[in-house]
Amino acid sequence: MESDALIKLENRVNEARINLIKMFGIGKSHHYGGSLSCADILTALYFYKMNYSLEKMNDKNRDRFIMGKGHSVPTQYVMLAMHGIIPFDELKTIKQLGTRLQGHPDINKTPGIEAPTGSLGQGLSYANGIALAGRYDDYNYNIYVMLGDGELQEGQIWEAAMTTNHYKLNNVTVIVDRNKYQSQGSIDELLSIEPIEEKFRSFGWHAERIDGHNMKEICIALDNTDKIDKPCAIIADTIKGKGVSFMEGTYKYHNNSLNAEEHEKALQEITKRL
Repeated sequence: MESDALIKLENRVNEARINLIKMFGIGKSHHYGGSLSCADILTALYFYKMNYSLEKMNDKNRDRFIMGKGHSVPTQYVMLAMHGIIPFDELKTIKQLGTRLQGHPDINKTPGIEAPTGSLGQGLSYANGIALAGRYDDYNYNIYVMLGDGELQEGQIWEAAMTTNHYKLNNVTVIVDRNKYQSQGSIDELLSIEPIEEKFRSFGWHAERIDGHNMKEICIALDNTDKIDKPCAIIADTIKGKGVSFMEGTYKYHNNSLNAEEHEKALQEITKRL
């Protein structure tokens, strides 16, 4: 990948994080930590890898993205706005009564949403269903599923992983946002999920680990999935609250609010990186 293309993607990541902070506003609780940690990965998916755009959003052969950890859907809303699918002005209505932008994805109300997730553990099962339907209807698309690392504590994930391999659904790719914290604390202390790669491999998947904030590594890993005749799991090591110093590496902003001073500080820190 050319350096200019990487710089452009990295700038989009910072724009996405700025839009997230602006969307969340002041004095209302939102899922900051996990939304910020997956911004690099979603940017790579929506602006590099996926066959997806405003013009193609209803194309039967478009690629699909499913946010398994549905509480991080605000990052997906920002990606859809950056594609022109949702008006930027609408972002500020998040979690308001009657809005199309609920705190968890709504497939009926929100354009660009492929699955109603948020009850953790169901996203991969949903992706398997979409993959099987596409096979029977002779469509040609890829399905990318973002899973939280805490979500891997759900047994349904591993039942679904068996199913993906059994039916050779090789157009399914899982990306694990390995930010190491869930709502109540450290994942490794509460219920360890390692070794993740070995677990996916034992279910017949290809698995690799990357730096989830290194755009070049992300894009290479996504391109590798096209060459592998197996379902693929990308374990992306990330930082909870990435981009905002006082949020990074803590569970305290998994779901929290910002006062005016914190809001301004967060915006300033991210803007300096543009």
